[in-house]
Amino acid sequence: MTIEVSSNFPVQTLRLVVGGDLQEVDSAEYLADKKVMLVGVPGAFTPTCHVSHLPGYIEHLSSFEAKGYSVTFISVNDPFVMKAWSEASSASDINMIADGNGDLTEALGLVMDASGFGLGKRCMRFAMAIENGVIQSIDVEEGGALDVSSAESQLAKI
Repeated sequence: MTIEVSSNFPVQTLRLVVGGDLQEVDSAEYLADKKVMLVGVPGAFTPTCHVSHLPGYIEHLSSFEAKGYSVTFISVNDPFVMKAWSEASSASDINMIADGNGDLTEALGLVMDASGFGLGKRCMRFAMAIENGVIQSIDVEEGGALDVSSAESQLAKI
């Protein structure tokens, strides 16, 4: 893994879905002066991501906000898929990063090979607490699990 606690988040252009709108913003600008819980998933609409992971964050969003955190999801999908996922999941209050080429996932060192499932290179499942662009914690799942990166696990940590 490339990124570690106390590292600065990589500076890149983010392709975001914010409140249903597509936009581009510099990561340093996006993360400045705020706390963000960044949640990485292998793919929008994939079974665990769609049925369990995202819904947990939707359910507990107000608890994250009460602790001063916004929630953002990232996946190696194009912006249109991320927008459709946000809409289909009623997740308009959770921002979505579309990392279509996997550039940010690669810069973070969180690439997984899912070619055995026909998915190619994807993002590992993780949760990362970021404050003002600095990584405070990172929890990466092993072997397809949904444990340390769940909303409940992250809420217990922050």
